[in-house]
Amino acid sequence: MAVVVWITEGTWPACVDSARAHAPDDAEVVLLHVLDTEPAAVAHGAFAGLLGRAHPNPGHRPATGWGRDPGDAAEETAAISERQLLQAAADRLGRPCVQQARAGRVEREVVAAADGADLLILARDGDLTHLGPHSLGHATRFVVDHAPCPVLLVWPKAAPDLTALPPPPPPR
Repeated sequence: MAVVVWITEGTWPACVDSARAHAPDDAEVVLLHVLDTEPAAVAHGAFAGLLGRAHPNPGHRPATGWGRDPGDAAEETAAISERQLLQAAADRLGRPCVQQARAGRVEREVVAAADGADLLILARDGDLTHLGPHSLGHATRFVVDHAPCPVLLVWPKAAPDLTALPPPPPPR
Protein backbone atom coordinates (compact mmCIF):
# COMPACT_ATOMS: atom_id res chain seq x y z
CA MET A 1 0.00 0.00 0.00
CA ALA A 2 1.27 3.46 -0.93
CA VAL A 3 0.14 6.44 1.12
CA VAL A 4 0.91 10.02 0.07
CA VAL A 5 0.74 12.62 2.83
CA TRP A 6 0.53 16.20 1.57
CA ILE A 7 2.67 18.32 3.89
CA THR A 8 1.86 22.03 4.05
CA GLU A 9 3.10 24.65 6.47
CA GLY A 10 -0.12 25.11 8.41
CA THR A 11 -1.61 21.63 8.50
CA TRP A 12 1.16 19.04 8.41
CA PRO A 13 0.94 17.77 12.02
CA ALA A 14 -2.67 16.64 11.57
CA CYS A 15 -1.82 14.92 8.29
CA VAL A 16 1.17 13.10 9.78
CA ASP A 17 -0.87 12.05 12.82
CA SER A 18 -3.55 10.67 10.49
CA ALA A 19 -0.93 8.72 8.56
CA ARG A 20 0.34 7.25 11.83
CA ALA A 21 -3.21 6.25 12.74
CA HIS A 22 -4.46 4.97 9.36
CA ALA A 23 -1.52 3.74 7.28
CA PRO A 24 -0.72 0.06 7.82
CA ASP A 25 2.71 -0.69 9.25
CA ASP A 26 3.88 -2.14 5.94
CA ALA A 27 2.65 0.83 3.86
CA GLU A 28 5.09 2.95 1.92
CA VAL A 29 4.50 6.47 3.23
CA VAL A 30 5.50 9.39 1.03
CA LEU A 31 5.68 12.80 2.68
CA LEU A 32 5.01 15.26 -0.14
CA HIS A 33 5.74 18.96 -0.13
CA VAL A 34 5.27 21.19 -3.16
CA LEU A 35 6.97 24.54 -3.57
CA ASP A 36 4.82 27.04 -5.39
CA THR A 37 7.13 28.49 -8.04
CA GLU A 38 5.04 31.60 -8.68
CA PRO A 39 6.38 33.85 -5.87
CA ALA A 40 9.99 33.36 -6.93
CA ALA A 41 9.02 33.86 -10.58
CA VAL A 42 7.37 37.17 -9.69
CA ALA A 43 10.51 38.26 -7.83
CA HIS A 44 12.69 37.24 -10.79
CA GLY A 45 10.43 39.19 -13.14
CA ALA A 46 10.39 42.28 -10.96
CA PHE A 47 14.15 42.23 -10.71
CA ALA A 48 14.65 41.75 -14.43
CA GLY A 49 12.01 44.25 -15.48
CA LEU A 50 12.16 46.98 -12.90
CA LEU A 51 15.01 46.52 -10.50
CA GLY A 52 17.65 44.83 -12.62
CA ARG A 53 18.96 47.88 -14.38
CA ALA A 54 22.71 48.11 -14.26
CA HIS A 55 24.35 50.15 -11.54
CA PRO A 56 25.78 53.45 -12.88
CA ASN A 57 29.25 52.04 -12.33
CA PRO A 58 29.09 48.48 -13.77
CA GLY A 59 32.24 47.39 -11.91
CA HIS A 60 30.83 48.53 -8.57
CA ARG A 61 29.03 45.90 -6.49
CA PRO A 62 28.57 47.09 -2.92
CA ALA A 63 28.27 44.62 -0.06
CA THR A 64 24.56 45.39 0.26
CA GLY A 65 23.84 42.88 -2.51
CA TRP A 66 23.17 45.32 -5.33
CA GLY A 67 22.41 43.31 -8.41
CA ARG A 68 21.39 40.12 -6.57
CA ASP A 69 18.17 38.71 -7.92
CA PRO A 70 15.64 38.49 -5.03
CA GLY A 71 14.05 35.50 -6.77
CA ASP A 72 17.23 33.53 -6.09
CA ALA A 73 17.05 34.40 -2.40
CA ALA A 74 13.36 33.44 -2.30
CA GLU A 75 14.13 30.06 -3.89
CA GLU A 76 17.02 29.39 -1.50
CA THR A 77 14.96 30.29 1.57
CA ALA A 78 12.02 28.20 0.38
CA ALA A 79 14.25 25.18 -0.25
CA ILE A 80 15.75 25.41 3.25
CA SER A 81 12.28 25.71 4.82
CA GLU A 82 11.03 22.80 2.73
CA ARG A 83 13.85 20.51 3.90
CA GLN A 84 13.22 21.48 7.54
CA LEU A 85 9.47 20.94 7.19
CA LEU A 86 9.85 17.52 5.57
CA GLN A 87 12.36 16.48 8.24
CA ALA A 88 10.03 17.63 11.05
CA ALA A 89 7.20 15.63 9.43
CA ALA A 90 9.41 12.55 9.11
CA ASP A 91 10.48 12.86 12.75
CA ARG A 92 6.84 13.13 13.84
CA LEU A 93 5.85 10.13 11.70
CA GLY A 94 8.49 8.07 13.48
CA ARG A 95 8.83 5.35 10.85
CA PRO A 96 10.59 4.89 7.53
CA CYS A 97 9.21 7.12 4.80
CA VAL A 98 10.09 8.82 1.56
CA GLN A 99 10.44 12.59 1.54
CA GLN A 100 9.40 13.97 -1.82
CA ALA A 101 9.89 17.60 -2.80
CA ARG A 102 8.26 18.95 -5.94
CA ALA A 103 7.92 22.41 -7.43
CA GLY A 104 5.28 23.94 -9.69
CA ARG A 105 1.54 24.51 -9.57
CA VAL A 106 0.82 23.05 -6.15
CA GLU A 107 -2.57 21.49 -6.85
CA ARG A 108 -1.41 19.83 -10.07
CA GLU A 109 1.78 18.50 -8.51
CA VAL A 110 -0.17 16.94 -5.63
CA VAL A 111 -2.59 15.24 -8.03
CA ALA A 112 0.33 13.96 -10.12
CA ALA A 113 2.13 12.66 -7.02
CA ALA A 114 -1.02 10.79 -5.95
CA ASP A 115 -1.19 8.90 -9.25
CA GLY A 116 -0.80 5.23 -8.38
CA ALA A 117 -1.21 5.80 -4.63
CA ASP A 118 -3.69 3.84 -2.57
CA LEU A 119 -4.48 6.79 -0.29
CA LEU A 120 -3.86 10.54 -0.22
CA ILE A 121 -4.00 12.29 3.14
CA LEU A 122 -4.54 16.04 3.22
CA ALA A 123 -6.03 18.63 5.53
CA ARG A 124 -8.65 21.33 5.29
CA ASP A 125 -7.05 24.75 4.92
CA GLY A 126 -9.86 27.25 4.43
CA ASP A 127 -12.38 28.62 6.92
CA LEU A 128 -11.92 26.25 9.83
CA THR A 129 -14.65 27.82 11.95
CA HIS A 130 -17.49 26.32 9.89
CA LEU A 131 -18.34 22.96 8.44
CA GLY A 132 -18.73 22.83 4.70
CA PRO A 133 -17.06 23.60 1.40
CA HIS A 134 -15.50 26.88 2.53
CA SER A 135 -13.23 24.86 4.81
CA LEU A 136 -11.23 23.94 1.70
CA GLY A 137 -8.81 26.35 0.07
CA HIS A 138 -8.55 26.60 -3.71
CA ALA A 139 -5.69 24.12 -4.14
CA THR A 140 -7.19 21.65 -1.67
CA ARG A 141 -10.56 21.78 -3.42
CA PHE A 142 -8.84 21.06 -6.76
CA VAL A 143 -6.95 18.10 -5.26
CA VAL A 144 -10.09 16.64 -3.65
CA ASP A 145 -11.98 16.97 -6.93
CA HIS A 146 -9.22 15.50 -9.11
CA ALA A 147 -7.34 13.00 -6.93
CA PRO A 148 -6.79 9.70 -8.75
CA CYS A 149 -7.06 7.72 -5.50
CA PRO A 150 -9.08 7.64 -2.28
CA VAL A 151 -8.66 10.75 -0.13
CA LEU A 152 -8.57 11.08 3.65
CA LEU A 153 -9.49 14.69 4.41
CA VAL A 154 -8.68 15.71 7.98
CA TRP A 155 -9.27 18.75 10.16
CA PRO A 156 -5.98 20.37 11.25
CA LYS A 157 -7.55 21.08 14.63
CA ALA A 158 -10.83 20.06 16.26
CA ALA A 159 -13.75 20.24 13.84
CA PRO A 160 -16.47 22.79 14.58
CA ASP A 161 -19.54 21.34 16.24
CA LEU A 162 -22.74 20.72 14.33
CA THR A 163 -24.12 24.13 15.25
CA ALA A 164 -21.79 25.40 12.52
CA LEU A 165 -23.97 23.71 9.89
CA PRO A 166 -25.83 26.17 7.67
CA PRO A 167 -29.58 26.27 8.07
CA PRO A 168 -31.59 23.92 5.85
CA PRO A 169 -32.95 25.33 2.60
CA PRO A 170 -36.47 26.74 2.76
CA PRO A 171 -39.28 24.37 1.75
CA ARG A 172 -40.29 24.54 -1.89
